Amino acid sequence: MKNLTRTSSSTVQTIVSTAIIAAMYVAVTMVIQPIAYGPIQVRLSEMFNYLVLFKRRYVWGVTLGVFLSNFMSPTWTLDVPIGTVSTLLVLFLVLWLAKFTSSLKLQFVIVGVVFALSMFTVAGELYFAFKTPFWFSYLTVGVGEALSMGIGGILIYFVDRKVDIVRFRL
Repeated sequence: MKNLTRTSSSTVQTIVSTAIIAAMYVAVTMVIQPIAYGPIQVRLSEMFNYLVLFKRRYVWGVTLGVFLSNFMSPTWTLDVPIGTVSTLLVLFLVLWLAKFTSSLKLQFVIVGVVFALSMFTVAGELYFAFKTPFWFSYLTVGVGEALSMGIGGILIYFVDRKVDIVRFRL
């Protein structure tokens, strides 16, 4: 009975942490909605991508947050499936790449750079939906993502120094 209680508690904790992270992602996206979508975008909620460096299971909360937020996108029919799957794959990629260094600062750089480079998917969506020039969109969305990840990385890094995200029970 004790093992069943421990397993149930762990499952509930995972579900709750997934929901909280998804809700935070959606809330931040809604607050900045005018600049969260389109060929020039800065989606500060992308800072939550860094959370996977602290707990691998946060992949699901971030991915769910992206999935729900993408329904508000003007290109939602493309953004929901493509953006969500892209985020999930890139999160797994950065987790794999981060294993090659123990430096948290370098892991943050890896996450920021890889996510900025992955914005070709958004540029492709904008090209298909609105015929915006692919390379211009890739540049502007990539710069916006780099800005989001830079600002967000600093915020998450300093929050971790104050709260210790690894030990925080979320």
